[in-house]
Amino acid sequence: MTTKTYYKWDSVTKLASDVSEGRVSARELVDKAFDLIAEQNDEFHAVLATLTEQARARADLIDKQIAEGKKIGRLAGVPFIAKDNFLVFGAESTAGSNMLKGFVPPYQSTAIEKLEAEGAICVAKANLDAFGHGASTENSDFVITKNPYDTERVAGGSSGGSAASVALGLVPFSLGTDTGGSIRQPASFCGVVGYKPSYGLVSRSGVVAMASSTDTIGVMARSVEDAGIVMDVMSGKDVLDGTTIDKPADNLFASNTDLKGTRVGIIKEYIGDGVDPAVVVMVQSAASELRNAGAIVEEVSLPSIELALAVYYIVVPAELSSNLARHDGQRFQYAAEESATLEQSYEESRSTGFGAEAKRRIMIGTHVLSSGYYDAYYKKAQTVRTKLMQEFEKF
Repeated sequence: MTTKTYYKWDSVTKLASDVSEGRVSARELVDKAFDLIAEQNDEFHAVLATLTEQARARADLIDKQIAEGKKIGRLAGVPFIAKDNFLVFGAESTAGSNMLKGFVPPYQSTAIEKLEAEGAICVAKANLDAFGHGASTENSDFVITKNPYDTERVAGGSSGGSAASVALGLVPFSLGTDTGGSIRQPASFCGVVGYKPSYGLVSRSGVVAMASSTDTIGVMARSVEDAGIVMDVMSGKDVLDGTTIDKPADNLFASNTDLKGTRVGIIKEYIGDGVDPAVVVMVQSAASELRNAGAIVEEVSLPSIELALAVYYIVVPAELSSNLARHDGQRFQYAAEESATLEQSYEESRSTGFGAEAKRRIMIGTHVLSSGYYDAYYKKAQTVRTKLMQEFEKF
């Protein structure tokens, strides 16, 4: 276990203020991030690719605009890292899979566009379980990300590279995606703030899909305040994603939020049998702090919650098997060489391009959607999912 102290960035507000007021240049911040990546990445493998030329060019442009007296934005010059399923100009977007190795996107994700509009600078792409299929970042087709505090342990997943990059101090914040815990779990493993928002709060446009009815876009940072600012920038309606919703009028992460009278529900099944006692203690401690802050904390029950994992492992593989059907060796980047027929090209491209975990999930998803099993599995799972949603809505 390492006892090394990693670089600690100032808050994103302080960094942006320093850049805007000329106390430090955007180029200096970007170069610092690249130096830190060069120092740490060979050991921990948090990063798959750097955007050196593009990031430095953006930093120089921001510095030039500031020198001309122009106002930049809330994240002026702040470097960040995006999970490699975000489409970003200037680097491959592989989603951690050989199937997309070499794919350079023709457009950027809405989340990246919004951050850049406020002056943030993407400096690198983070490692992940291929296509988001995993909880340890051991299912990347390229490298395994190590835990920043113990290289014998995993960083969590699928956004393990994003979490590790913040814990290692490579950047002030990083972007991740969460379909079934892929921000929350690695953030916990790496000791950083990880926020999964409500579905639709942040546009999914330009992010490689896993399960479209469940995918969410979020952030990892060293503080709640930093995470809140980044979420405030990224969130809101987007014409390119019809599922997006209006963002709250106020920043809900503000440190002066008054909790008096706020009702908070603790789901008793989440702290029941099978839960690590240390986790239960932490949840109860948080509940006590909320009560002391004036919140009304009540215990509630979700009778159907024990079925949630089974529903997840039917609905999500079904959706991802459909989404991954587009990767057939005829489009994007990867293709098997010298196939005699089109059908053979499909078979060889998918059998060699996809990793073992992707194949497992594709087969499960295809099975539950197939004739004779659709009603028994997929339709029934969607019915239970609706019941779960109704139970949550009740509270």
